[in-house]
Amino acid sequence: MPRLLPLRVAVLACLGLSLSAADRPPNILMIVSDDHAWFDYGFMGSKSVSTPHLDKLAAESRLFPRGYVTNSLCGPSLASMLTGRHVHRHRITGNDPRMPAVEGAKGAGKAAAAKQKSAAFLEGRAQMIKLFQQSPILPRLLGEQGYVSLQTGKWWMGPYQTGGFTEGMTKGGRHGDEGLDIGRKTLAPLTDFISRAKKDGKPFFAWYAPMMPHDPHTPPERLLAKYRDKSPTPQAAKYHAMVEWFDETIGDIRAHLEKEGLTRDTIIVYIADNGWIPRTDKPSVDFERSKQSPFDGGVRTPIFVSWPGHIKPMVMAEAASAVDILPTLLKLVGAPVPADGDGLDLLDDAALRARPFVAGQNSTHDLLDLARPAASLRYRWLVAGDLKLIVSSGLKTGTTQAGSTDATEPPRLFDLKADPYELRDLAAERPDDVKRLTTQLDGWWTGR
Repeated sequence: MPRLLPLRVAVLACLGLSLSAADRPPNILMIVSDDHAWFDYGFMGSKSVSTPHLDKLAAESRLFPRGYVTNSLCGPSLASMLTGRHVHRHRITGNDPRMPAVEGAKGAGKAAAAKQKSAAFLEGRAQMIKLFQQSPILPRLLGEQGYVSLQTGKWWMGPYQTGGFTEGMTKGGRHGDEGLDIGRKTLAPLTDFISRAKKDGKPFFAWYAPMMPHDPHTPPERLLAKYRDKSPTPQAAKYHAMVEWFDETIGDIRAHLEKEGLTRDTIIVYIADNGWIPRTDKPSVDFERSKQSPFDGGVRTPIFVSWPGHIKPMVMAEAASAVDILPTLLKLVGAPVPADGDGLDLLDDAALRARPFVAGQNSTHDLLDLARPAASLRYRWLVAGDLKLIVSSGLKTGTTQAGSTDATEPPRLFDLKADPYELRDLAAERPDDVKRLTTQLDGWWTGR
């Protein structure tokens, strides 16, 4: 698409005219699942969940089963998707600013609520948002190309306007406030936006990031009944039913695109923000292996891109990264791509083959130092071919204080082809591979 297209749109608008559908750039629907393990999809081989709509969409897409997010915590992960930058570059290493305990607040829930209302917390959030806006942000870049855009669902960076969206549901709450109604309570804000954009003759970017299957796991009874006897525990049954509920919403959205005649005019990209594995011994998540961990249960996700008639469906062997989404979409619509980004075009086969590895990091939930991303660093990890290296910084799990370390944790090495669930550490058996991959990891970021 020509990069002078926004000028053409403006000129035609002044004349009371609009571009024909054939001349308009494609619409974009970005779907982001929330707390969803990489193996909990039918097309990924799951026998535990039913995801017919995602299975169909994946079959129509350029699919990367070996996709990775940059961090297994939603705030930093989403920031990388939107900026095309790794966490240590956009510097949003956590969900919240570090804050001392609030006096007089007893109980975890009351303490968290009191903390989030404090002036110091709100000021910390404001500084995080200001920092985020220093990076290129996808909806803002698309807006420069004449796109209208809508934010729904998870959104950590203040009101929707801070991301360059022209419309949105989130008013400024830390998690997404009213935006979290999408999918669970209604799809109307999204479907109405799609219909309105079509009527106005404008290309659109829609951010659909519902808090699904994220807890609270409150699926409809009709779905929960399917999994009660099928899943290993009651909490797993609820999670699996939430996955299918999320899948149903995707079917509803695609049906609306079809109804509006926009299926062939719309790019759909899919990714999950991080993993989620229910424990089998109590009603909680396995944080050691999924969310907030450096294991594939936390950082791996399928990534796929669909555009009927333009992108040939195929399954790709190469690994992909969340930072690849921004350059891929910008190139597809003919927009300039920031020169200092970290990602690749997912349609560039030569570049994908030449990339030696994908990498990422894990950090504390609370951001310890805005100016120094390494202050919050817990792990760096790298996937090169079938091998995965995990290197600890020494910062303890869950710590909120800088300087609390346990430097005795050694590097870990896994063969993901032979051991996809990372159960056998090969570091002691293959020291040369550990040394080689550590050198590559340090070349990406030393963690200092």
